[in-house]
Amino acid sequence: MAGEGGPLVRVQAVVSGQPSESAHRSVHDSSELGARDPRTLELGDEYPFNSHFVEVPGGWMHYLDEGQGPPIIMVHGNPTWSFYFRNLVKGLRDRHRVIVPDHIGCGLSDKPRQYPYTLATHIDNLERLIDELGLGDVSLLLHDWGGPIGFGWATRHPERVRRLAVLNSSVFLGGRMPWRIRVCRWPLFGEVALLGFNAFARAALRMACVQKDRMTPVVRRGYLLPTGRPADRVATLCFVRDIPMGPSSPSYAVLKQIGERLVPFHKIPMTLLWGMQDWCFTDATLAQWVEEFPQAEVHRIWTAGHYVVEDAHERISPILEAFFDAEA
Repeated sequence: MAGEGGPLVRVQAVVSGQPSESAHRSVHDSSELGARDPRTLELGDEYPFNSHFVEVPGGWMHYLDEGQGPPIIMVHGNPTWSFYFRNLVKGLRDRHRVIVPDHIGCGLSDKPRQYPYTLATHIDNLERLIDELGLGDVSLLLHDWGGPIGFGWATRHPERVRRLAVLNSSVFLGGRMPWRIRVCRWPLFGEVALLGFNAFARAALRMACVQKDRMTPVVRRGYLLPTGRPADRVATLCFVRDIPMGPSSPSYAVLKQIGERLVPFHKIPMTLLWGMQDWCFTDATLAQWVEEFPQAEVHRIWTAGHYVVEDAHERISPILEAFFDAEA
């Protein structure tokens, strides 16, 4: 695992062109608050949302803000963005205020080349967004890296968490790292594959989704839209290299601290929705959640993989609607 800033030194030899945030600046400056981002027009009704931006250290962070009612914050992982949650947003915004940020480096947010892409930074950015919006108590829906990022915020403010929904994620140290992830961390190979060929995001379209018919041309465009240039893929590589596999990793201590502060959530309503064909976060990871949170209701979705929402949003939406409606 490279240290903080380590991956970015080598990235400079691969990435060409101007930093992508300069290309986005005109969007921030010229669009009206809440207008649809012109970059999403090609997605049509798959992503029919207005865009919002908040300034955080290092750039502008994009987020969706749909509906009214008790707030739900959806936190995505790598290599996804708010597009991943689009069908859940549509189902929940009639009765809830649904807020979905794109992490810096992801989605429609700025993508600086020189940036501390670490777990702590992403937690800080989520906190900045929540504070800027003046939110009180919130519910969280977390997927992949969204688990440690969302719980990172939650452990700072346990009294403000109403409900928790977790989908194929982990906040636990240790565990196995699949070889498909491991090779992406190799020096040089990672830069060439992930930056040069966008291999991580492209491979996920095949490996993370079991129901192949869901990956229509427009859905594929949606997932790949934010990573069209090598300069736009830096966060994808840095997320992979930030996986805390040992004490020398920059984010190891952060995740360790999160794991030591889970007790306040043992009494909070929680639901676990799990794609059982996930080769990354397997049933062994689900067992860790069940052991830590015996109060959680568990929904095993046997026909879904890591992109569990893409595979099974028709089944997941009513479960989440009932779960979150119970807080109203």
